[in-house]
Amino acid sequence: MNAQLISYYEAIEQASADMLQCARAGNWDEVVKLEGACALLISQLKHAATDQTLSADEAPLKARIMQRILVNDAEIRALAEPWLDELGRWVAPGNSSVH
Repeated sequence: MNAQLISYYEAIEQASADMLQCARAGNWDEVVKLEGACALLISQLKHAATDQTLSADEAPLKARIMQRILVNDAEIRALAEPWLDELGRWVAPGNSSVH
C-alpha cells in the first residue's frame, strides 16, 4: 500500500471537510485560506504521483475519498452562491451603496 499518496488524498479530504464547516458558519475568509492549503496539497500530490502509483487495492479507497471531496465541494459551492451573488451586486458598476 502506498501510504504517502493515500495520506495526500486523506489530507485533501480533511481540508475539504474543514472548508465545508467554515462555509456552513459563513466564515468565507477561512474558506479561502483552506482553499489555498488544498491547492498546495493537490500540487504536492501531483508531484508525488509522478514517482509513485496506487495499487489496485488502493483504488477503491481513493474513489471513496474522492467521492467525499466532491460531495463537500458541491455543498460549499451551493453555500457560496448566495454570498457570491451578494458580492456581485455590491461591486456592480452603478451601485449607489458603494460611495
